[in-house]
Amino acid sequence: MSVLHCADRRLDLSRPKVMGILNVTPDSFSDGGRFVGRQAALDHAGAMVEAGASLIDVGGESTRPGAQAVAEQQELDRVLPIIEALQPLGAVISVDTMKPAVMQAAIAAGAQLINDVNALRASGALDLVAKSDVAVCLMHMQGEPRTMQQQPSYGDVTTEVHAFLEARLQACSAAGVSRDRLLIDPGFGFGKQLEHNLQLLGDLPQFTQLGVGVLVGLSRKSMFGQMLDLPTDQRVLPSVVAAVLAVQRGAAIVRVHDVRETMQALRLLEAVDSSRANAAGDTEIQ
Repeated sequence: MSVLHCADRRLDLSRPKVMGILNVTPDSFSDGGRFVGRQAALDHAGAMVEAGASLIDVGGESTRPGAQAVAEQQELDRVLPIIEALQPLGAVISVDTMKPAVMQAAIAAGAQLINDVNALRASGALDLVAKSDVAVCLMHMQGEPRTMQQQPSYGDVTTEVHAFLEARLQACSAAGVSRDRLLIDPGFGFGKQLEHNLQLLGDLPQFTQLGVGVLVGLSRKSMFGQMLDLPTDQRVLPSVVAAVLAVQRGAAIVRVHDVRETMQALRLLEAVDSSRANAAGDTEIQ
């Protein structure tokens, strides 16, 4: 799929896109509390768009391992004013939520994409999205945020995650959601051990075969702490490398905290790929 239908916007996925993370929460694992204030959130979103982000993902409830649920009204109070204020930026505005009521209010406020770690399994979520014209990202998560990292286990993680996402895509199609409105996310770190995350990254091309865009979120994940003994604020470099690896394996969108650094790396990757393509073309002409 080369174009994603996001309400009144069309997002060209023929080139990889960067989604900037905007957590308006006090307890997100990497930037909790930094952008709770309205002006701080807007300034950060503007900086990410200026750095090259095509999408801004607004989250009002942390889904880090062990995170506690947030009341519906509290989540609404956090995200709605920000979604409304972000409209002039021109980026596609995504809302990161599992709650149908928050989805509905966010769509009314101008959100053009629903990023749901629960893959529209909450009662009423699928029907709500089907009746709208927004895009949706369906993510795989084993368990739920409070318990997902306690003892995640799989027979074969790629096979099981692939089957889950394929079933959710079929459910969306059956409900009337067109394929050009759908994204999938294997859910790195959501009920996955280190070896599961590494296998999924290596097997990412298998997910592109499902015929919709693949979104990957690896930014500052705990896997880098496990592998490299790095605290959260020192995981920029491995996060950027992981984003490049994901794009090389077919990811259409990478969800990141560090937009500027990621864009620099992707521009370099594009330049190298373009140079190779041009060289191959010259050889064919000769």
